[in-house]
Amino acid sequence: MSGNVDRAALRHHGDVEALPGLADFAVNVRADRPPRWLHERLAAALDELGRYPSAQDDAAARASAAARHGRRPDEVLVLNGAAEGFALLPALKPRLAAVIHPSFTEPEVALTDAGVPVTRVVLDDHRLASARIPDEADLVVLGNPTNPTSVLHPAEAVRSLARPGRVLVVDEAFADTIPGEPESLAGDTTPGVLVLRSLTKTWSLPGLRAGYALGEEELLAKLGLHRPQWPVNALVLEAVRACCEPGAVAEAEAVARELEDHRAQFAKALAELPGVSVAEPARAPFLLLHVVGAAALRERLRDKGFAVRRADTFPGLTPDHLRVAVRAPDQTAPLLAALRELLEEPVP
Repeated sequence: MSGNVDRAALRHHGDVEALPGLADFAVNVRADRPPRWLHERLAAALDELGRYPSAQDDAAARASAAARHGRRPDEVLVLNGAAEGFALLPALKPRLAAVIHPSFTEPEVALTDAGVPVTRVVLDDHRLASARIPDEADLVVLGNPTNPTSVLHPAEAVRSLARPGRVLVVDEAFADTIPGEPESLAGDTTPGVLVLRSLTKTWSLPGLRAGYALGEEELLAKLGLHRPQWPVNALVLEAVRACCEPGAVAEAEAVARELEDHRAQFAKALAELPGVSVAEPARAPFLLLHVVGAAALRERLRDKGFAVRRADTFPGLTPDHLRVAVRAPDQTAPLLAALRELLEEPVP
């Protein structure tokens, strides 16, 4: 990275855009609160705050996640959100890390801050086939589906990046937003593959920080070597346990199917606006837009009560890119109307 300004850009996230009072299309969280059943599970777990989380509590959470993905419990590490997984990557002591961009930027920040040499691999047309990864890279990080491009890479293309002596980190924070999770490597036991999962998006839990890592037992032990005692709290353990149970997985699948329809409608409407190009095919709960003058447009949308995500902070994108979260049609209609009004205004 190139100095403090670049680091500040990499640490810019959508929550900064979503100011109070604005209709939020900047943050990719499904709702403004978790579903009632999950709220009740977490509320009941408050009674556990009077004691330290136990090995049995951790084992129960890991067993639930393991069953959800067809793995062994010792292949699961419960995390304070997928973001903690990125923060722990320097513990793997890579000699050279390759971060595939455009993508979520926290892995690059964590690695660079720890003094790990990082090379950026910027994809042509956002496709993995164009990835030019140095042979000597012993750590490779990518997102699938990728934030902010909404691209879903084929599992076989992702798996092909693994090799002996290399750790392949796959950020699957949005994998459960895709019906059937067709390209997920969460259940894959290819040596050196480390998958990070998040409960934030589908279950509306950004304030809790809950997720987990999936990989070989030895790899997870190395990843978590320097964590403190009792690294996650009782509510995180309960959230992982609850959200990986069969009923929750079925609910997530239904939500993903509904989201698929909402995304298709939203993308079609956006593409009909003058000057707007939508990156397709899109599979995640957000869309990447290209529109000339996007920076000014974002400011004018804020004046009209809408928050959208600037995308020039993602390596490989420009000030003419924006990211917008997919919402239900009754929520997107006012944004579409505001965009049309602004884009059809005559140039002074």
